[in-house]
Amino acid sequence: MAVTQRLDLRQHQSLVMTPQLQQAIKLLQLSNLELAAYVEDELERNPLLERDERDEGDGGGDEDASGSRVDRDAAPEAVRADADTHDLTRSDNLPSSNDAPLDTDFENVYDNSRADDGLAGADMGSHIGGVGGTFEGDDRGLEERLSEKTTLRQHLLDQLNLDLRDPAERIIGLHLVEMLDDSGYLTGDLATLAERLGCDVSAIEAVLGKLQRFDPAGVFARSLRECLALQLAERDRLDPAMAAMLDNLPLVAKRDFAALRKLCGVDDDDLAEMIAEIKALNPKPAEAYDFDVAEPIVPDILVRRGPGNKWLVELNSDTLPRVLVNARYSTVVSARARSKADREYISQQLQSANWLVKSLHQRATTILKVASEILRQQDAFFRKGVRHLRPLTLRDIAEAIEMHESTVSRVTTNKYMATPRGIYELKYFFTASISGANGETHSAEAVRDRIKALIDRETGAKILSDDTIVGLLRKDGVEIARRTVAKYREAMRIPSSVQRRRDKAVRV
Repeated sequence: MAVTQRLDLRQHQSLVMTPQLQQAIKLLQLSNLELAAYVEDELERNPLLERDERDEGDGGGDEDASGSRVDRDAAPEAVRADADTHDLTRSDNLPSSNDAPLDTDFENVYDNSRADDGLAGADMGSHIGGVGGTFEGDDRGLEERLSEKTTLRQHLLDQLNLDLRDPAERIIGLHLVEMLDDSGYLTGDLATLAERLGCDVSAIEAVLGKLQRFDPAGVFARSLRECLALQLAERDRLDPAMAAMLDNLPLVAKRDFAALRKLCGVDDDDLAEMIAEIKALNPKPAEAYDFDVAEPIVPDILVRRGPGNKWLVELNSDTLPRVLVNARYSTVVSARARSKADREYISQQLQSANWLVKSLHQRATTILKVASEILRQQDAFFRKGVRHLRPLTLRDIAEAIEMHESTVSRVTTNKYMATPRGIYELKYFFTASISGANGETHSAEAVRDRIKALIDRETGAKILSDDTIVGLLRKDGVEIARRTVAKYREAMRIPSSVQRRRDKAVRV
């Protein structure tokens, strides 16, 4: 066969994601707070974008395309909250496929330093030179001047500087402080530290004994037993019976009370009091100092009752960024641009700004559609409680609003809904189904709530086993296996019937 050159034409199809489409997909998955941070970066990067700082009650339409700003209808984030509100009791008021349609390509992708002191007075001048900066007036509030929360290390060093006068002991103490873990336990080997510092182990143990009297009680312990013993000693409750219990903590975990009574030499009442004292101790004494601040959940969607006991749903406008495209500035700069590169840059930034506004509009419209349909599908839950939560899948919502399942999945990621019953993640409303009598299905979350209610009502004389719970649920028309009951119970951190019986016996 001769080797020759030739030209062939071949036709094929491929899906290419442009940067704009990638941006739109990214925005759909962000929560309101993450979206605000993203928009802030865009505002700094794009000179044609500006923050809409007008009050919601200003009203009035913006200038047309020939003016300086884009119409507010182009970005729901710039629209008043009531404009994004839908009456969910009427189907004709719900967002439909004809309302603000998504871009075809867009939908196809879915388918696939330290503060100044402010000591200046009227007679001190506006600026004083030298180290420390200025003494200009500082109008910040008191809450911005408060000191940071004391760390465990700083708290221990303050005590060390007061209690240890010997320089050698201070050096040892500093090394021991650095050997603490996040829970306040001492890690590492004392012999290794003694070799490093060139001293005897007995000298380190003597300093350790002093440090173990520091606040919080239990810090510098080398084991759980020592941690609890230090706290009991601080309360003057480390008697021989309590020491015997600390030596047999595995029996406490197993709730082998007969063996504990024999080892500690106490009766049932004393044993119950001792166990209660153990439970009141803190096994992680350092957790009150070094911790990550829990951030409150900020809802993305608000649900409330409107006139006539109707449900209203809207986006949380307090956390939504509102941006506008400064078309007038773009026109002025484009007219003064002298080079081709400058004109291309301005054109690119204008296109990027317009696409961002359009993407924000698509995001808001899609979120409202999904949230409205969830509210419609789970209407019984919002009116009557978790017992009436019905099985729901992403496909059910996707088919109802005529979108792809992946689109619904992106919308429900990291989004929270504030309702009269509390704040719920959108994923909460999607639960598996459990079969029941006469072809009826039950939500797994509703079944878990029934199991918890049955266990909460049990008494010490009648503890419900998993088999008994299965029988009671079947009487209510819920067909469920015993292993499923055990799985749901363990997920709710409810102990077994044997452990619950022992716990109630101790309390009695």
